[in-house]
Amino acid sequence: MATAGVPHSYFPFSLFLLLLSSTLPSSYSATAEKEGTPRSLHSEILRDEAVARLNELGKVSDAVGYLERTFMSPASVRAGILIREWMEDAGLRTWVDSMGNLHGRVEGMNTSAQALLIGSHMDTVVDAGIFDGSLGIISAISALKVLESNGKLGELKRPVEVIAFSDEEGVRFQSTFLGSAAVAGVLPVMALNISDKSGVTVQDVLMGNAIEITEESLLEMKYDPASVWGYVELHIEQGPVLEWIGFPLAVVKGIAGQTRLKVTVRGSQGHAGTVPMSMRRDPMAAAAELIVLLEGLCKRPREFLLDCGNCNEYTLESLSTSLVCTVGEISTWPSASNVIPGQVTFTVDLRAIDDVGREAVVYELSNQIYKICDRRSVSCIIERKHDANAVICDQELSTRLQSAAYTAVHRMMGEIHEEVPVLMSGAGHDAMAISHLTKVGMLFVRCRGGISHSPEEHVLDDDVWAAGIALLSFLESHM
Repeated sequence: MATAGVPHSYFPFSLFLLLLSSTLPSSYSATAEKEGTPRSLHSEILRDEAVARLNELGKVSDAVGYLERTFMSPASVRAGILIREWMEDAGLRTWVDSMGNLHGRVEGMNTSAQALLIGSHMDTVVDAGIFDGSLGIISAISALKVLESNGKLGELKRPVEVIAFSDEEGVRFQSTFLGSAAVAGVLPVMALNISDKSGVTVQDVLMGNAIEITEESLLEMKYDPASVWGYVELHIEQGPVLEWIGFPLAVVKGIAGQTRLKVTVRGSQGHAGTVPMSMRRDPMAAAAELIVLLEGLCKRPREFLLDCGNCNEYTLESLSTSLVCTVGEISTWPSASNVIPGQVTFTVDLRAIDDVGREAVVYELSNQIYKICDRRSVSCIIERKHDANAVICDQELSTRLQSAAYTAVHRMMGEIHEEVPVLMSGAGHDAMAISHLTKVGMLFVRCRGGISHSPEEHVLDDDVWAAGIALLSFLESHM
């Protein structure tokens, strides 16, 4: 077990400021107020340099014409070299661990105190945007660089460690959180033998990059929980809420639990022109009804869960605000326009912040699926492919982050009357894995249109700035 730190319609910020101007003192000026000047808010580091680094990192790709950077690929290694240079520029001691995670650490005034971990991931999906993962890493480095430039980095009362995780997206090996799960000690040893489409294993690719990894060294990667104070992650929202309400930052109250199902419906394959409608056992029509059922259940869970013995009012209310369900993939056999299919398979992605409620929805959905299949004289097989419990963010960390976010917006805008929004994350993050190690907290940053996992992903320069100020404010509370 490792001790932390030991190597082994767009609503822009400017328009929000304009709308707030009527509530500001008549003498207020964003460029004249002492605490609100660009220089005092370190725009050259937290905005200008951070944005330049995001753009530079966004050009580091294994593909030509789009961004793709998967676990320990050549581009991932080059990205790690850049990030390491930026960490050292901020005065951090750096190293790479046995899973390819990049660490940058400052000890502060008390080297024996529990460490604050700040992190996100440096890998991407295929045809990615430049902010997902990278923003959290670069904003953390920038905030620490401000402290270094002010001569205050050594005044931190506890060690602070920034971690750029090697894999969160799971694109190459179809196994998410390889990097953060190893640090948290929840990555199974068998993960080293998972292979990609080329037959190369996780262990192979690490050794190919001069990283010796064994079962023993993987187990030793786990940080000692007693050496860690908590974990903070800053990430783009990947949703439209912040844009809709016109606020640059939000505190995350929790990360939704997730269940993935594979539903296979089998019927009677036949000629599209000769089998009477009344005699068909059509799995496509059945699958269509099942998918509409899923949509109705997830839009109106109360109507379907009236007899749920485990569902109290809290669970039902939580489901009404957090439950989302998606059918993202459908395949048919033999998939010909003039053939009644013999088999249809579709996926179900079901997420909710309440695990009891999520289980109740899966149970009710399964019951209804079997009833519909019986009525239509088709067979149904439901396979449970993935489960992850919800993560509730720590209240103390969330309160501190909310205060830091408010301070950031206040310092940029002057007096504000809105509260910092509190949102749920429907997407998974490294914080889910790290929650097995320590308490976690998250900040969201507004992104245009809520678009992510796309080259259209975009964050305003001033929102990058707000994120940096918030992390700086949070760090200053540890001085």
